[in-house]
Amino acid sequence: MDMTILSYGRMNNIIPIPMGENKMFSLRGDAHKVFLRLKKTIDEGRSIHQMQEYIEIEAIQNLYQSLDSNTLQLIYFRMIKENKGTGMIPILVSSAPWLLLLFSKQLSQFLFHDGSLLWAVFSIVYLAVVFISIIIHFREKAWAAFHMEIIQTILTERKRETTSDSTV
Repeated sequence: MDMTILSYGRMNNIIPIPMGENKMFSLRGDAHKVFLRLKKTIDEGRSIHQMQEYIEIEAIQNLYQSLDSNTLQLIYFRMIKENKGTGMIPILVSSAPWLLLLFSKQLSQFLFHDGSLLWAVFSIVYLAVVFISIIIHFREKAWAAFHMEIIQTILTERKRETTSDSTV
């Protein structure tokens, strides 16, 4: 059984966790998981160019490089809107408690009648929906930031090339 090392917090506590082949568990987020996969790839003597993360980034970058700067700028503006916008998920998550409050008397009579455990099912489902919605929302914002950074890098490089060509 493969034992993966889990470390977390400032104390850098280490907990061995049985994971299977090619699975890593970390509470440090996606960036640390990429680092761990990168380190594992290099330690095994394989090329990082074969990593799924590298291939994905390169495909996105190649697509954006194939577009003209004006189109890329428009896409960048759309990404800013996506990244800065609140989105529907936070609005739904924050408005749901108010809706439940409006019907609190009827809802409590329905959920708590005759010792029913319906309230527990309702609570678990509600919390699961809220939790999943928040995760989706922040992952979408992270992807928007990721694409924005790639686009901005391409536009900056093109501007630098144009500036250096005009000074020659």
